[in-house]
Amino acid sequence: MKRLLDNHFKLSEHNTSIKTEVIAGITTFLTMAYIIFVNPSILSETGMDYGAVFVATCLAAAVGCLIMGLWANYPIAQAPGMGLNAFFTYGVVLGMGYTWEAALGAVFFSGFIFFLLSVFKIREWIINAIPLSLRLGIAAGIGLFLAMIALKNAGIVVSNPATYVALGDLSEPAAIYALVGFFAITALAYLRVTGAVMIGILGVTVMAILLGHNEYGGLVSAPPSIAPTFMALDFAGALDVAMLSVIFAFLFVDLFDTSGTLIGVAHRGKLLDKDGKLPRIGRAMMADSGASMAGAVMGTSTTTSYIESTAGIASGGRTGLTAIVVAGLFLVSLFFAPLAGSIPAYATAGALLYVAVLMAGSLAHADWEDVTEAAPVLIAALAMPLTFSIAEGIALGFVSYVAIKALSGRFSDLNPAVIVLALLFVLKFLFLD
Repeated sequence: MKRLLDNHFKLSEHNTSIKTEVIAGITTFLTMAYIIFVNPSILSETGMDYGAVFVATCLAAAVGCLIMGLWANYPIAQAPGMGLNAFFTYGVVLGMGYTWEAALGAVFFSGFIFFLLSVFKIREWIINAIPLSLRLGIAAGIGLFLAMIALKNAGIVVSNPATYVALGDLSEPAAIYALVGFFAITALAYLRVTGAVMIGILGVTVMAILLGHNEYGGLVSAPPSIAPTFMALDFAGALDVAMLSVIFAFLFVDLFDTSGTLIGVAHRGKLLDKDGKLPRIGRAMMADSGASMAGAVMGTSTTTSYIESTAGIASGGRTGLTAIVVAGLFLVSLFFAPLAGSIPAYATAGALLYVAVLMAGSLAHADWEDVTEAAPVLIAALAMPLTFSIAEGIALGFVSYVAIKALSGRFSDLNPAVIVLALLFVLKFLFLD
């Protein structure tokens, strides 16, 4: 068995061992296991069955990790992505009024297009065509979008007819628990405690149970049925003209999230070649897109590569065996459905707020000295939480970038792809909204 694993994953070549890879896999899992609790909590607000989404989340993550580990041989874990699940629920279903079945169809189509882009190697052209400032603004905007959802779910921010939003009642248990969770997660992360996010979620849950504000639903049981969401996609509904921007938003965010994560994790693990490129990036991209399609079939939002994989890299993980270990742990998690069902929304709100902090950090890399670059960054970042839609934020970011550059005489900064996308978004605003 040892020789078999060494031959397939090239453990000796990467100067690692089975023990090191297992430890790395456990470390990565602990840093991202919060998605097991957060994803069903978010998607169930659309009317999807909580237990079925829980199972779909674990299975989609396991499928993605298995493909990434066995085929691409990278220590990069996958699971339904944060931000994309919020857009699925609050933007597409609750915001635009589409059914969750149609939203799953959109996720499938975006995954299929991503797969084709990877097969025909068009992904590099698209990535290079989109300005860095827009990518930074979109990443930060998703973070701010998550922050708004977290504050809203905890009752910290409430609606107000005069000012649109206002401060909620901070004496309410939900607000207190959410803030305590956020403070604890942030402090633990600063102290480099492995699994800080999961510890914060479970800690708040236990505290609420002990103080009588939450009910304990149990620890383990047989996995719930996946039947309520399995193969429930509505392809016809997903092909509605207005849904094209939704499919594009799912595709766009996943494409740049995945590419950025792959390069970042590979750089940390010194997995890049002498030219600074990632070998087998096509396989890694196809693993991501394949997992998204599989996840949509099972009943969850877009599956993507997790930056938390750097925790496993830091622990010595260098091959796909790390991802295989993560996949096995996600399958074991299927038996902890009662625990997941005991997690209240305010316990995950602190986690959402912490993830928002990490994503908003991309603003630090924007060129604030060049106003033609800075303005579109701010427009895209602010538009997402204020319109409660990632798709609208992306659209406004593109339109503002092209308009500002053109009016400033900076035509050399524009390329055909960005111009065409901006014009399409203008047509959407004029005729489809």
